[in-house]
Amino acid sequence: MSFLPSVINAEYRGGFRIRVTFNDNTEATIDFRQWLDGPIFEPLKDASYFRRFFIEGGTVAWPNGADIAPETLYEAVARERRSNKTLRPPSRARR
Repeated sequence: MSFLPSVINAEYRGGFRIRVTFNDNTEATIDFRQWLDGPIFEPLKDASYFRRFFIEGGTVAWPNGADIAPETLYEAVARERRSNKTLRPPSRARR
């Protein structure tokens, strides 16, 4: 059986960013703007409504039924980390 990520903690970080902790203790601040398209996500474009998120079913959800799959969130974190790793200059050994 492969790993199934689940959000175990979520904290508001301003704008449309939420700091999430997954069940493997991976932590990251995610900007949710990339997912705010479509009718179900329209209310979330209002920052005060966006802040009404909660954890349900192992992911971040909102009162109107909107949510983002935990696998999608986890992959976004992994993609960002891979991207940041490739952008860093290689470390040089000290003599």
